Amino acid sequence: MQSLGRSRALPANGIRRDPAPSRWQYRMQRLWLTPLFRVVCRLGLPLTVVALITAGVLYSDARRAAIVQSFVDLRSKFEQRPEFRVGLLSIEGASRDLTDAVRAKLALKLPQSSFDLDMTALRARAEALDAVASAELRVRSGGVLQVIVTERVPVVVWRGPVGLQLLDATGHRVAGLSARADRGDLPLVAGIGADAALPEALAIFDTAQPIASRVRGLIRVGARRWDLILDRDQRIMLPSVNPVAAVEHLLALNAADKLLERDILSIDLRNQDRPAIRLAPFAMNEVRRAQGLAPVTESGL
Repeated sequence: MQSLGRSRALPANGIRRDPAPSRWQYRMQRLWLTPLFRVVCRLGLPLTVVALITAGVLYSDARRAAIVQSFVDLRSKFEQRPEFRVGLLSIEGASRDLTDAVRAKLALKLPQSSFDLDMTALRARAEALDAVASAELRVRSGGVLQVIVTERVPVVVWRGPVGLQLLDATGHRVAGLSARADRGDLPLVAGIGADAALPEALAIFDTAQPIASRVRGLIRVGARRWDLILDRDQRIMLPSVNPVAAVEHLLALNAADKLLERDILSIDLRNQDRPAIRLAPFAMNEVRRAQGLAPVTESGL
């Protein structure tokens, strides 16, 4: 029996093996103890393998085309599902004529998938109509494309360079007009630039309500001021600055002296401190006779 205290047998070559790790083993052990190296080995290596496999698969043009086509077919089948089909068009908030105009402007070929509808382009197409102030589009359940239209409301008739037109409160064109009598309920403005200054014209009309029955319209003069036209061809020349105050001054003069009931052709209020009045020929002759500046014609009877 071999004694325990006896040393182990030597290798066959007679050289005892050193139990200490080699230099490279030592470096690899130290490197493996580094946290970043372990993360790179555990995550980076598998990702690298996957990337290499993917690159190998996608290297072929035919395989790439087949993969892309499969995704296109899958998307097409999803978009063409019955629950995404739009088959009806509903237009709300517009008159019958405007409804027909909006339907013709959209020119939709239904049914089609809701994914194929360009809502932004359709909204811009509807709002391109003069009579449409704004449009809101949404797809409702049941395959209905709902178009909610806010219609422009005409407030005046404008006699401009291209004929009679209806304008809203902002001066935007609503529609053309064939005859003034078709909208006799609306006031009339005329002249170049009248549409751009329409808010001021509406303020003048509102101020002139006490004599509204005599007002025929407003004429824009030189694209800077207004002339208020009354019946009996009376013309009130208003200043370019604060014409509403000039109309209020005119109403005060008329209330005090019945000024507008006289034989007057025009009243110039461009200088409110010195208003000028132009009398009719008959009234002027009477004034001259009263002042002794014209001979009195005696009857031969």
